[in-house]
Amino acid sequence: MNTDLFDNKDKTDFEVPLAERVRPQSLKEFVGQRKILKRDTVLRNIIEQNDLTSLIFWGPPGTGKTTLARIIAQKTDARFVPFSAVLSKINDVRKAMKQAEYNLKKDNIKTILFIDEIHRFNKAQQDAFLPFVEKGIIILIGATTENPSFEVISPLLSRCRVVVLEKLTRKDILKIATNCLTSPKSQLEKYNNLFDEKLLDYIATYAGGDARVALNTIELIVKAYGEEKESLTIEQIKELLSKSNMFYDKDREEHYNTISALHKALRGSDPQAGLYWLARMLEAGEDPMYIVRRLVRFASEDVGLADPQALVQAISVKDAVHFLGMPEANTALSQLVVYLATAPKSNSLYSAYKKAAQHAKNTSHLPIPLHIRNAPTELMKELNYGKDYKYAHSFKNAYIYQKYFPDKASRKEYYSPSSFGFEKEIKKRLEWWKKLKNKQNSDSGNKKKK
Repeated sequence: MNTDLFDNKDKTDFEVPLAERVRPQSLKEFVGQRKILKRDTVLRNIIEQNDLTSLIFWGPPGTGKTTLARIIAQKTDARFVPFSAVLSKINDVRKAMKQAEYNLKKDNIKTILFIDEIHRFNKAQQDAFLPFVEKGIIILIGATTENPSFEVISPLLSRCRVVVLEKLTRKDILKIATNCLTSPKSQLEKYNNLFDEKLLDYIATYAGGDARVALNTIELIVKAYGEEKESLTIEQIKELLSKSNMFYDKDREEHYNTISALHKALRGSDPQAGLYWLARMLEAGEDPMYIVRRLVRFASEDVGLADPQALVQAISVKDAVHFLGMPEANTALSQLVVYLATAPKSNSLYSAYKKAAQHAKNTSHLPIPLHIRNAPTELMKELNYGKDYKYAHSFKNAYIYQKYFPDKASRKEYYSPSSFGFEKEIKKRLEWWKKLKNKQNSDSGNKKKK
């Protein structure tokens, strides 16, 4: 009755990915996640007692979310229907839910609807699941690498039990790799000589807690060297991996190194390099919304008020990415990368906030001066809230100097505009207000002398 996530019956040898060939079919074969699978835990009881309930598996890539969903499916007579939120359309999912409703009414057959990367469906799309989950027409099992508190709508989340998976340990990965090489299902027995203990240990470390990365690495090594090498060195494997983009993953070091390279190329005003690193990330499958979030930050951190339009451009591209999706949004992202790379640069705001934050931490105990407090009630007015406040628009040039810092805190100059772009204009304005302030102080001093 179960529908297989991947139909492998007609495929042979390496047509089916290694990670799928050796996917565990039972808890006995499953490696890792001892905290949630030990005896008398909720998930263990659900699996062993066939006590179906809607679940959200939340955890890093390659930690067993899909495999656990498959194991649950193996233990039940329910129909198992898998979807990927990346590859599937919500209309296809709706059709499956309608079919589930028909099967339940006609033949009393339940349906497990498995949605991989459920966070990729937006809030409105997730609403489509809700009535079917509420009525018990489907058992929803969602898998996500993102915090479901933020990515799954509250009504749906409240009807699902969240199961948190952790990164696999190096020992777990080592065991998975070793089991793979000795399993007939892997079809790799004749290549065992390639993988000595040191090489397997390196792969387990390189995988960073992701079983899929480890298995994909083994498969890549076999395809690259299986027919021509009797043994391999770690240096050879490092060179092989450095030439491959297939292991780029948003939870691993390469992810952070690449976004760092993009950021630094833009800071260095090199649009060509910026486009290169953008393309590296997009072609490797990086989430475009992550990239645009970092570019929005760059627009204020490294361009700032030297070009106030930089942030406007970044927010506009954020909306374009959300509206268009990939691959259509690649040109909008390219536009933003070139704009930011060629914009005048200033980190004055970044530096100013750091100074202000430190000063605020050191003086957070000081009270707010009475004259700049809000006074919406009579009691507050009686307590002198807002007393002697000077309304700037009532004065010439809409400017009057008064103290805005706490009484016992010295005035600090956090922000110092650069000489680039629009900040040249800001510098003129600050100098003008400074002259007005000095003139007011001088006039006030003369009045006191008289």
